[in-house]
Amino acid sequence: MVKFFSLLLLVISLAYGSININKASSAQLQTLNGIGPTKALEIIKYRKSHGNFKNVDELVNVKGIGPKTVQNLKSQVSIR
Repeated sequence: MVKFFSLLLLVISLAYGSININKASSAQLQTLNGIGPTKALEIIKYRKSHGNFKNVDELVNVKGIGPKTVQNLKSQVSIR
């Protein structure tokens, strides 16, 4: 059942053109260009220890994600 809801959220996110980095699961984050299992886990760990992202640029504070990756992700992610 959890997998079903994760897939449903993924489909909805893709339909709206962006993935909410404050709510996305590891599987959803891994659909982003340049984000694999390790970076997805780091995003979730950062979110859990620092709270929700206030803006997409804050992704640069996540271990393994640099400014170039953030630039590439901007059109794919949102905070809402």
